[in-house]
Amino acid sequence: MQLSDFDYHLPEALIAQHPPAVRGASRLLHVDGMTLSDLTFADFPSRLQAGDLLVFNDTRVIRARLFGEKASGGKVEALIERVLDDHTALAHVRASKSPKPGSRLIFAGRWEAEMVERHDSMFKLRFLAEENVYDILEASGKLPLPPYIERSAEQDDDERYQTVYAREQGAVAAPTAGLHFTDDMLATLQAQGIATAFVTLHVGAGTFQPVKVDNVAEHKMHSEIYDIPQSTVDAVAAARARGGRVVAIGTTSVRALESAAQHGELKAGRGETDIFITPGYRFRVVDRLLTNFHLPKSTLLMLVSAFAGYDEIFHAYRHAVEQQYRFFSYGDAMLLEKKEY
Repeated sequence: MQLSDFDYHLPEALIAQHPPAVRGASRLLHVDGMTLSDLTFADFPSRLQAGDLLVFNDTRVIRARLFGEKASGGKVEALIERVLDDHTALAHVRASKSPKPGSRLIFAGRWEAEMVERHDSMFKLRFLAEENVYDILEASGKLPLPPYIERSAEQDDDERYQTVYAREQGAVAAPTAGLHFTDDMLATLQAQGIATAFVTLHVGAGTFQPVKVDNVAEHKMHSEIYDIPQSTVDAVAAARARGGRVVAIGTTSVRALESAAQHGELKAGRGETDIFITPGYRFRVVDRLLTNFHLPKSTLLMLVSAFAGYDEIFHAYRHAVEQQYRFFSYGDAMLLEKKEY
């Protein structure tokens, strides 16, 4: 397939720049083949059955953006992509000139780091303070909002660009389908007999990288770390046994589950995935998907086209634009039924 196959017209005014005033006060578009239902997110429990299993990504967004200057002068900005150990991390670095190995960077006027070596487009940084990287980020980092949100992070974003169940720190972008859930909604689902389980996939900045090749098959997918606990494998098996459906909350949950089942059955464990899901992919674990609306020409739009059907997704997106749904991270949600081939 060609990259142009995944383009669509999106008025800029539909890109949500702020979360809804109240968490969960979003719209929900239910896509069942070519049948579309305009709902609110409060209707989500009514689309589930007792015995279904929801799988959430419990990653927590870190304050990954650091600002500072080179020891030699000149401003520098680092986006921590992955914490390697207590004192080293891989980062995207923006500066007038790329730092060379051995050069020093000073962030927030207090944290000194040495550029150790380059890893493709990223830089390995070693922080020289006694504090670990996560403590440094918590003290001086800024929340990294997506590039299509055209404003700086505000105090409200510290809470709203984080799911209520986030616990495993390491992501630089939120698993945004989960942003709609409140503690009250989770309690309602539990009372309804809906089971829940968790995976961890630390979302990287690569999720926003544009596809730069015309032939989709030539795209090199970014890599992310995931972890599937045995309890989640057991929960999926139990849902299958009772006739329940596995509902992935977000594309990141899909990527984790499908990565862990690439060789057949779903396996527990930690790994690194660059799985690239495009139309023609056969899903092994996920039966339904709750997700937000995705960027034109993006790998995530390709994933949902593989899941719900190419024609079905573009029919739904045209409808969403006409009905002025809110798009992307702080936008509205879709509940997708898997297309059976």
